[in-house]
Amino acid sequence: MSTRRVLVADPIADRGIELLQEAEGIEVDVRTDIGATADRAEQEKMLVELISNYEGLIVRSGAQATAAVIEAGSGTLRAIGRAGVGVDNIDIPVATKHGVVVMNTPAGNTISTAEHAFTLMMSLARHIPQGHQSVVEGRFKEGRKAYKGVELYNKTLAILGMGRIGGEFARRAMGFGMRVLAYDPYLAASKAKNMRVELCETVDEAVKQADFITLHMPKTPETTHLINADRIKLMKPGVRIVNCARGGLIDEAALLEAVKEGTVAGAALDVFEDEPPSADYELLSREEMVFTPHLGASTEEAQENVGIQIAEAIRDRLLSGSVVNAINMPNLDEDTLKEIGPYLSLAETLGKFASQVGPKQPDSFRIDYVGTVSDIDTTLVTRSALKGYLEDGLTSGSANYLNAPALAEDRGLQVTESRPTGACDYTDLLSVKVGNDDDSVILAGTFFGNQARLVRIRDHSIDVNPEGCLLIFENTDAPGVVGALGQVLGKHGINIANMSLSRTQVGGKALSVLNVDTEIGEEVIEEILDVEGIQSARSVVL
Repeated sequence: MSTRRVLVADPIADRGIELLQEAEGIEVDVRTDIGATADRAEQEKMLVELISNYEGLIVRSGAQATAAVIEAGSGTLRAIGRAGVGVDNIDIPVATKHGVVVMNTPAGNTISTAEHAFTLMMSLARHIPQGHQSVVEGRFKEGRKAYKGVELYNKTLAILGMGRIGGEFARRAMGFGMRVLAYDPYLAASKAKNMRVELCETVDEAVKQADFITLHMPKTPETTHLINADRIKLMKPGVRIVNCARGGLIDEAALLEAVKEGTVAGAALDVFEDEPPSADYELLSREEMVFTPHLGASTEEAQENVGIQIAEAIRDRLLSGSVVNAINMPNLDEDTLKEIGPYLSLAETLGKFASQVGPKQPDSFRIDYVGTVSDIDTTLVTRSALKGYLEDGLTSGSANYLNAPALAEDRGLQVTESRPTGACDYTDLLSVKVGNDDDSVILAGTFFGNQARLVRIRDHSIDVNPEGCLLIFENTDAPGVVGALGQVLGKHGINIANMSLSRTQVGGKALSVLNVDTEIGEEVIEEILDVEGIQSARSVVL
């Protein structure tokens, strides 16, 4: 087994490092000085110089997997692991383009972050940091008078984002007797009912009713400044806001003005648009605010969990090919990989074959699943067929499981899956149809035992081992044609390993596929086309 090298550029739990070191076939280098480098340009330079030596990269929030870093690792780098939830320090589109799987650990710090966010809400409600400071500074009586809080009981809470962390926050809030509203565009009404939260259709609907608001969303173009000046105007006077998710979800300039005006009674921030906040960050001077330095995941348990989980994910990706908690491709555990592995290979072969024998400007790509294969999740199988089809017309290696759908869309190729029902001669059958209104090609493959076989080309039933070099030719079904072709191949020293012939009717058009030992060049194809009765001929390399 060849050695897979992993670079750890940010601190993770010792047990995570040990798991990588103990894995046979993994070599790990720990360079936490990279993530600790505050100068982003210098950090990027360090990673660019190193990354081509590694197949795996592990980061937290310090090291930045920028486009330049990922491109420098192109051809070698296979996986980036984020020990934590947020992946805004990783250029995911560029990673996808280069076939690099990006994985995170969404469950590892769930409890830690939910508890911290809830603690911030309680601190806001009861002025805990301010009260503490008044005692330390000898202002006991003053503090007792100044810091009158509010109860959580019977208050309305709006949770924006009802993933794992939002769900844990909701459970704790209901334990305190709060009414819980939830906004999440991906939360089904039935799931909201089971969680005993009131589902809101819009952010505006949720924040209008809230006494407290907590955010638990990723930062995306759609969620950046989700809480802004216009939305703050919709809120109740005296609302309190908590952000323990990602900096930038709140427009902090708008928040400052609302705090000054008293519209917002206070806010608790664990994350910031710019970290660390600068010395002239005006919110720091506001007594209504509560701050912590990005501590959401900072518990012994969370640090241990995310370090172990990301180490396991990177190890399994590099050694077995399995994928868990991926940001840019479907999850694929080892058992599922074993189940669909043969289909991945067959689908890619059908895609490669179609790219060489199909029309050159198709507008549709359809893959049909018949038999037992139709019962499994075929998302990755379809991507495999697309990968095989697209990479023949692109720079070598530029099509992969991750970017194949986007590349197909860029080329105007409409991709569909279907699962036809009815009688079939095979236990499993994968069929690829590529074409347009004027022309199309259909190819189908199956398995005889563990051996993949090509069993259909257009309307012809055949039996071909789909690997190596092949010659496909159509001819008039007449005596002597195949013999004359054999003479041409023999003259050029091309040996025939196997042959499959098919005809639709006696004397009609026949199709033959030959497995040959060497690739057939254009000059030989031209000679073959000169043979009387040969109507078309094409070399295919798989």
